[in-house]
Amino acid sequence: MDSARSPIRTICCIGAGYVGGPTMAVIADRCPHIQVTVVDLNVERIDAWNDPDLARLPVYEPGLDAVVGRARGRNLHFTTEVDGAIAAADMVFLSVNTPTKTRGVGAGQASDLRWIEASARQVAAVARGHTIVVEKSTLPVRTAEAVKAILGAAQQNGSGPANGETKTFSVLSNPEFLAEGTAIGDLESPDRVLIGGEDASAIECLAGIYATWVPDERILRTNLWSSELSKLTANAYLAQRISSINSIAALCEATGADVREVGRAIGTDSRIGSRFLQAGPGFGGSCFQKDILNLVYLCRHYGLEEVAAYWEQVVTLNTWQQDRIARMVVQRLFGTITGKRLAVLGFAFKADTNDTREAPAIRICRELIEEGARLVIVDPKVSSAQIAADLGQPPSAAEGGWQVAASPLEAATGADAVLILTEWREYARLDWDAIGAVMRRPAWLFDARAIADADAARAAGLNVWRVGEG
Repeated sequence: MDSARSPIRTICCIGAGYVGGPTMAVIADRCPHIQVTVVDLNVERIDAWNDPDLARLPVYEPGLDAVVGRARGRNLHFTTEVDGAIAAADMVFLSVNTPTKTRGVGAGQASDLRWIEASARQVAAVARGHTIVVEKSTLPVRTAEAVKAILGAAQQNGSGPANGETKTFSVLSNPEFLAEGTAIGDLESPDRVLIGGEDASAIECLAGIYATWVPDERILRTNLWSSELSKLTANAYLAQRISSINSIAALCEATGADVREVGRAIGTDSRIGSRFLQAGPGFGGSCFQKDILNLVYLCRHYGLEEVAAYWEQVVTLNTWQQDRIARMVVQRLFGTITGKRLAVLGFAFKADTNDTREAPAIRICRELIEEGARLVIVDPKVSSAQIAADLGQPPSAAEGGWQVAASPLEAATGADAVLILTEWREYARLDWDAIGAVMRRPAWLFDARAIADADAARAAGLNVWRVGEG
């Protein structure tokens, strides 16, 4: 299949966040014949996408600046003019936030679909002619029913806003399978593109866009419900592997085994594979916990209590791992960290991103602050303002406070311990002689990512704890 088989010439994406922005940038880059417009009501975010300085894009992803630089102003546009972009579009992607509900039925587990509903209603109100509506946000299975109902009501009302043309809609599910930090590579060379729907013509329109650069055998076509559920299931399986290896890490520490050796041994089994077998402080990001809790809620909704309990335990163990690390720090530092300076290296939920949503560092830092520690935090991409928002308090040098530092060496000066919570590559090459020389003794390295040179840290006089090492 080639792109000539897709009649789509104008795309609108509602939502300029971590999914919408990069996805549309790659589509625009690979399909210069398609005009792609990304819309958002957040003026500050749109201004950042339009900033001439590509280093100021609101999303940090390796390679994203180059992609945006090639397409922006040619066929990639960012604007707050939502209605005009929808009206002009042949295809509209819904890529808005779907957070976990905080109140009402399903609070703490079910997805809050208010922004999906609002977007669908806006499309229904201003779209013209035939519009293909694509679910890009991660959604509970059967959400397309609600979207179709809203669009169907507009279709039954008959005519477009200006010229009397008939409105018609097709709804597709096209979930993203991006890993932050490698999103551009994931988009440019995906394992698979999943398209679910009931309208075969609409499916082929979207497939034709991707076929510009994705081999046809990697473009999977399913029904709507399978597509929606596949996204939740993929994230649940990946998160399950992280919780599983972290549970074994705790057992390794108790028995004298090494989780890296165990992971290498089982990863050579072709039935298991080596991916997601690295122990650490647990999973974070925008999707894993939210999607598992959503899966738990859906299972309970359909009366599958045992299935719900199974998946809920994945989240429970993830939280336990973060609590365990915080307790470990307190225990090793003579049972109290009140007033002690602790250097925290890394705050993003993983390397090569500035995203802190559900980052393990948040829970761990909050617990250390509650114990009265003075935290000094370093992260190459996360701003002080974002850290303040996540920790719920402004910077302070007082007991139970936190500050930022410009470098690991500055953070470690006078510190009792260094904690590595994000696997940034530069933390594998730290000068432990220099760091050890400025720390208070006895000094500790708590390496929750097992990325540092432990032998060099020990040679510099530090006590070392590495996750999963007995």
